[in-house]
Amino acid sequence: MTDFNRNKPYNSLPLLPPKVILETTKVLRKTIDASRALAQLNGMLTNLPNPTLFLDTIHLQEAKASSEIENIITTNDDLYKAIVADIKFDNPATKEVIRYKEALWNGLQEIEKRPFITTNLCVEIVQSIKKNAAGIRTTPGTALKNAKGETIYTPPTGEDIIRDKLANLEAFINGEYAMDPLIKMAIMHYQFEAIHPFSDGNGRTGRILLLLYLKLEKLLDTPAIYLSEYIIKNKADYYVKLRNVTENNDWEAWILYMLEMIEYTAIKGLQRLNDVTTLMQTMTEEIKSSLLKVYSKDLVEILFRLPYTKRQFLIDAELGTPKTVGNYLIELENAGFLRSEKVGKEKLYLNHRLMAVLEQS
Repeated sequence: MTDFNRNKPYNSLPLLPPKVILETTKVLRKTIDASRALAQLNGMLTNLPNPTLFLDTIHLQEAKASSEIENIITTNDDLYKAIVADIKFDNPATKEVIRYKEALWNGLQEIEKRPFITTNLCVEIVQSIKKNAAGIRTTPGTALKNAKGETIYTPPTGEDIIRDKLANLEAFINGEYAMDPLIKMAIMHYQFEAIHPFSDGNGRTGRILLLLYLKLEKLLDTPAIYLSEYIIKNKADYYVKLRNVTENNDWEAWILYMLEMIEYTAIKGLQRLNDVTTLMQTMTEEIKSSLLKVYSKDLVEILFRLPYTKRQFLIDAELGTPKTVGNYLIELENAGFLRSEKVGKEKLYLNHRLMAVLEQS
């Protein structure tokens, strides 16, 4: 047991690394499985002809799932239309998801320039998510409550205390420790969520940090994985195991949960990538066969970058004059490859077979 009292600020949250045995037999066995699955996904991503082709779609799917954990719900259709169409969408949930995707992208760019996860980077991420000047919590009174209104956790309070714990977390993340990086990742995620440094956006910031860490540790060259998908399916378990670290020092169950998340989402990601690349190969052959004058490798890639496309994307890729590329899209629709829809003043074209793959559970 710890000296935790859920109704009092947990200012005594222990610093890292934890003073318990972490690499138990169960944990080490699961680490092997998770690492293998992640390596297989990374191998497939690396061997794609264009590894960045599906990044926008994958990051939007992760943004959608991560936001859904916070009960911010939008549909794939609304989300992809909002990304492609030149009009303002008033759906607040869609806006929040797009901001999450932008925060993830900004974070990836930052660690490319400076390969460290820092407190300042965390602040930049939450500010990007919330589109405000959010910073470290300075006002007391933050408490996490359950559906009945009962306090289940009161995070540390006081800006100096929070910053000290974040400095320790930063040193742990960027320091050299004799432990598997996936185990280290699980510890990092617990500690960030336990510190709960911001008034809002902690969960989403913490999940972005997971993706940045996988890239930082070169476990995924392209961070194309829907980690949040697993948490949605096992949401209650996620919070129970977080609390059990705090209340019972049960690190093993928490680390096993996180390793299972990595293994599951890596295997699922591999299957989804296989489905998308197979569909892309099939449609390539079908378009070549029925619309040879329309076909080009660049055109097919545009149709698979996002489920929706529009004439301007083809113009920007220099595939022809506005009239020519407009005719390409009309021919693709007439042949059943695309479906058009008027959104605002422009026409969008949906790769409905790609959307069907993305919609699969």
